[in-house]
Amino acid sequence: MSAEARRTVNILEPHVKVKEVKPAGLRRNPQPGAGPQHGHSREAHAHADAHGHSHSHEAHAHGDAHGHSHEAHAHADAHGHSHEAHALADVHGHSHEVHAHADAHGHSHEHGEGETRRILLRLGAGGILAAAGMFLPVSGIPELLIFLAAYLIVGGEVVWSAARNIVRGQVFDENFLMALATIGAFAIGEYPEGVAVMLFYQVGELFQGMAVNRSRRSITALMDIRPEFANLKEAGNLRRVAPEEVAIGDHIVVKPGEKVPLDGTILEGSAMMDTSALTGESVPRAAEPGSKVLSGFINRNGVVTIEVTETFGESAVSKILELVQNASNNKAKTENFITKFARGYTPVVVITALLLAVIPPLVLSGATFSDWIYRALVFLVISCPCALVVSIPLGFFGGIGAASKSGILVKGSNFLEALNDVKVVVFDKTGTLTKGEFKVTGTYPSEGFKEDDLLRTAAYAESHSSHPIAESIRAAYGKEIPGGAIADYNEISGHGIAVMVEGKAVLAGNARLMAREGIASRTPEQNGTVVHIAIDKQYAGYLVIADEVKEDSLQAVQALGRLGIHRTVMLTGDASPVAEAVGQQLGIEEIHAELLPQHKVEAIEKLEREKSQREKIIFVGDGINDTPVLARADVGIAMGGLGSDAAIEAADIVIMTDEPSKIATAVSIAKRTRTIVWQNIIFALAVKALFLLLGAFGIATMWEAVFSDVGVTVLAVLNSVRALQVPKSV
Repeated sequence: MSAEARRTVNILEPHVKVKEVKPAGLRRNPQPGAGPQHGHSREAHAHADAHGHSHSHEAHAHGDAHGHSHEAHAHADAHGHSHEAHALADVHGHSHEVHAHADAHGHSHEHGEGETRRILLRLGAGGILAAAGMFLPVSGIPELLIFLAAYLIVGGEVVWSAARNIVRGQVFDENFLMALATIGAFAIGEYPEGVAVMLFYQVGELFQGMAVNRSRRSITALMDIRPEFANLKEAGNLRRVAPEEVAIGDHIVVKPGEKVPLDGTILEGSAMMDTSALTGESVPRAAEPGSKVLSGFINRNGVVTIEVTETFGESAVSKILELVQNASNNKAKTENFITKFARGYTPVVVITALLLAVIPPLVLSGATFSDWIYRALVFLVISCPCALVVSIPLGFFGGIGAASKSGILVKGSNFLEALNDVKVVVFDKTGTLTKGEFKVTGTYPSEGFKEDDLLRTAAYAESHSSHPIAESIRAAYGKEIPGGAIADYNEISGHGIAVMVEGKAVLAGNARLMAREGIASRTPEQNGTVVHIAIDKQYAGYLVIADEVKEDSLQAVQALGRLGIHRTVMLTGDASPVAEAVGQQLGIEEIHAELLPQHKVEAIEKLEREKSQREKIIFVGDGINDTPVLARADVGIAMGGLGSDAAIEAADIVIMTDEPSKIATAVSIAKRTRTIVWQNIIFALAVKALFLLLGAFGIATMWEAVFSDVGVTVLAVLNSVRALQVPKSV
């Protein structure tokens, strides 16, 4: 395992041991009756460009015997790279706090239970010794030794960290500032204040750790989807194994109350599945033989046998965990600004403190070195940029946590921040604004034919076809079709089907088929895909099959308008009349139809040229055939309801619930997060500036300095925790 992978796991699960496992792509022999196995294992990456891999996601067209225009929804995965063994985290018997921030000072502000207990013991012992030094009648060397013991117990770790960082070349950090200020206090004989600085600093650390832990619990709830075991079915017996040990094609059994450990297809049994951890949906989903289930689902009732289709490293739960843990790697501009600010700010403060200690006693009459050194030490304590460095990444992480609670996975705070400047939203149609499911919306018989008879004949004619259009016609008919009623089935490429149904010659297909056979057909007024039917060379009528608009698509467009995003655009490969009808229904301003993927990229580039540099463009697609556009837009949002590979790889944000209205939710979370972050920046800098002036003029003592540093940090952290709250509907 690489050091990077080990570090990532340690950050994600700080209490667990990491061990190596063999790559999960190795397969056992399939169980009897297992389906075909895939020849490769795929790793989900946070972003294609960031890894330098070339990912090809070709859209393959169906063999279309009807000549209907429809968008392809399959893709071929052309990943040609090997995959590193995944880290196994032992998750039994205890809960894990998730930590995602080690600040610019190389210092962690998150504490587990053991760390909290250690801090409390140190505070207790140091506090007792400090009280003894203050109230016992001792002076001279005994007094120094008592206070020194208290100082080392409370602040020894800080001094050690400062020394270690100096050796590593990281001189100017908060440990250095604290160590310098407190050792200086001892040097001028202010023992109680030297100990007090460390005492209150550690109290502040304790409060910060508690606040940070609280903010992590939202993300911990997401991390709880990590399955602990799988019931592997072998020769009729069940064996409990780690999910990483299960191979593609194996059969696993999931009992009521257990998590589904790996992605797969149900072979036996039925159950209600709680999908809320992955999708945010509160209503359980029915699962039966043939249904696809994802790792992280919880089985509410019933025992099901599942054939595994993805290894654990490729499962939905692994992809989601990877998204969340990698989110902190993509920093927002505000975060980067604070990191750079702290890096330059600390040396300036140290030099200013040095000048404050040396120059006034040399220039001002009556000024003493001890007084001005004390002021310089106070200045150093106040100057710690802890509030900024801790609270700002925490604010963004809170925003990402709020989004994840809503079923929105944001890959980095840079993308969350970019949503604040969005002025144009571009939608794909099929699978994004519409359900991507064909449905018979109308049956129009010719004179002398009945609707029921027309639908029945069409269903019989399409009974051998696996085309989505044929499936929708059979679904609309809803009755069993006897095999003996069909004879001489013949698909005519690009036209449709010729077949004998109960002794009658039936033609089902597009207008070109009718024209080819010399049959006069009607021109439909309705929008959608049309299937014409002729019986014994006589025109019988037509069926209209259309894609349904999602229930909340209109609400999504209206909510974006309320957020000040008034320019909405639709790019689709579908026919113009269909696209125009959907666009008018939803109130979308610009509609561009009959586009190939490269034309969609050109349309996005045209929009890029028309906007200002600060403004951002969102593209929302289904994440499969829209991969190039998702990668090209400022912010790519994928409708990844069941976590398709292309959606997770190419998009910057993934909406797990397939609801377009979540786009407005994501934007409102981004705006709220930025407000909180800037509240912290302004508040922290204002308080720092005030107390730095008070310290320089000798008005603030070391006690006030510590209270200002600790107080500002704790208040800023508590304010950042508010970012975890999901805003009310827009």
